[in-house]
Amino acid sequence: MARSIWSGVLTFGLVTVPVGLFTATEDHTVHFHQLERGTGDRIRYKRINERTGEEVDSRDIVKGYDLGDGEYVVIEPEELDDIAPGKSKVVDMTGFVDLDQIEPVYFDRTYYVAPRGKEYLKVYELLRAALAEANKAGIATFTMRGKQYLTALRAQENVLVMHTMRWADEVRDPREEVAALPGRRQKVTSRELKTARQLIDALTVDWHPEDYHDTFEERVKELVEAKREGKEIVGEAGPPEATNVIDLMSALQQSVERNRAKGGTARPRERERQEDVSGLTKSELYRRATDAKIPGRSKMTREQLIEALGKGRAAA
Repeated sequence: MARSIWSGVLTFGLVTVPVGLFTATEDHTVHFHQLERGTGDRIRYKRINERTGEEVDSRDIVKGYDLGDGEYVVIEPEELDDIAPGKSKVVDMTGFVDLDQIEPVYFDRTYYVAPRGKEYLKVYELLRAALAEANKAGIATFTMRGKQYLTALRAQENVLVMHTMRWADEVRDPREEVAALPGRRQKVTSRELKTARQLIDALTVDWHPEDYHDTFEERVKELVEAKREGKEIVGEAGPPEATNVIDLMSALQQSVERNRAKGGTARPRERERQEDVSGLTKSELYRRATDAKIPGRSKMTREQLIEALGKGRAAA
């Protein structure tokens, strides 16, 4: 079992429950070391004293607030803990909001919140069930590792989830950041809107996160394997051309008709079983072989992948 990254108490009104935070996600990105081109030597970073050029142990590093002209106010880590609200150990929910009122741009990281003992299960479950029934999120602040966070606490099945959030002054105004945004002159016709809605309805599926995965990560692994074996890998095609405003209605109608011909709103994996895979690239074939958990797929040729997928569909 994983260890909590933070422990403290969760409060709402006069009710308090001891809890721990657990990381809810993990990074599966392919990571590379940095090497010097030509020699292959590893590149490493060190903490260097700017004046002496000597390396400094992390235990000897403190925080410094820059006053300008080379002057700093030195702050020890424990001094930040001492001034943190509730000694950094309290998540105090000050209010509850409807979940659909929170714009996704405010969400940052996600953590599971768990009770720190069986004796607190009933209080924990009461809060979880109440939030689920009300479809609301509890808004709170708490301090962790020298930083205060705004958070939203909401209910999932069997567990409370905490999202750390951006402060209002950390979220940029799109009108100030994006040059080209539609204004009053960019109006769509009722016919265009109706057809676009038809396309959205035709492409609507149930949310199953397991239907989606990182295809670029697979391509990176293929590239690494191909270079290890001295093979060449073919790059992907570029993006399609932008839709001309004159052809907008035609593109919408063709999209709706094409999707209807494919069977409408079938889930991605159901559609894959219905399709002929012989025209797919090796990367696409490998992705589907991964979904189908076909053994030995990483060493198969394109033709072997097609054959293996065909047998898998027949068995299904």
